[in-house]
Amino acid sequence: MLLLERIQIQKVLCGMADSYKYSYKVGEDFLSSLSVYNVGYQKCEPEYQWGPGIRDHYCIHHILSGSGVYTMGNVSVRLSAGDTFILFPGTELQYQADKDEPWEYCWAGFMGSDAASIIRNTGFSRDVPYILKGRIPADEIRRGLEQIYLNKGNTYESSVAMTGSLYSLLAVFMHYAERSMPEKDAHMVYVEKAMSYIETNYSYPVTVEDIAYYVGISRSHLFRSFQSYMRRSPKDYLTSYRIKQACRLLRETDLSISTIAYSVGFENNLYFSKAFRKQKGVSPSEYRKEHSVTFED
Repeated sequence: MLLLERIQIQKVLCGMADSYKYSYKVGEDFLSSLSVYNVGYQKCEPEYQWGPGIRDHYCIHHILSGSGVYTMGNVSVRLSAGDTFILFPGTELQYQADKDEPWEYCWAGFMGSDAASIIRNTGFSRDVPYILKGRIPADEIRRGLEQIYLNKGNTYESSVAMTGSLYSLLAVFMHYAERSMPEKDAHMVYVEKAMSYIETNYSYPVTVEDIAYYVGISRSHLFRSFQSYMRRSPKDYLTSYRIKQACRLLRETDLSISTIAYSVGFENNLYFSKAFRKQKGVSPSEYRKEHSVTFED
């Protein structure tokens, strides 16, 4: 029995209203390359609306019933049962349920260094942030999202299981993506090359100039490319990636703060602490106390 069917039965037994929401938000993203942020199901009330606002992660929504309107940037489209849409991080968007037949959907939010490159191969794009029914078997999408939900939990094992299911779901979108996808433009190629360089060399004291030199373009050109596709600067991405790796070391090792700072590319401990607090709202030592993971033999 599908999870949705079990939810509907539970609703009847409990005498719940027509609308409902089952949402699970992961406490901490354990994996840096790709990790689930949240997952859930929702039957919206008439004209229920989110936004206009900006998300800080990707989020795929698959519509199970009803309809609504999704707007991202200059794109506004009415979608209904069987359609799937995605929320891109750093982009203003909103979505609203229909007045007479409000939509019911399941979703999974995620983030990570691999997310952008994977999404570019799924058929989703900022120009067309949706996939209409018929292009991908709806059962495969529903099963993929259901499996992520069933694996939910805040342990390291659960995080790995959820991410594994997410990879499988994204592979479904990649499999059915049109084979004649347009050739990548230069900006996209530059960003992907820069991200690959950062992921390999973040532990060294590399600078934005070093990254631009490796990509083969000027610093200003690299900045424009990142703004176009990532809605952030290359310096922000580099710092964010280093902080994410530092978080992993703080959770999973007993290394000193100074050693961790040096290991992720910060040669100045004070600058590391300031950058860490700016992103996480706490100092590295406070983060370690709150998020240390204990592994059992």
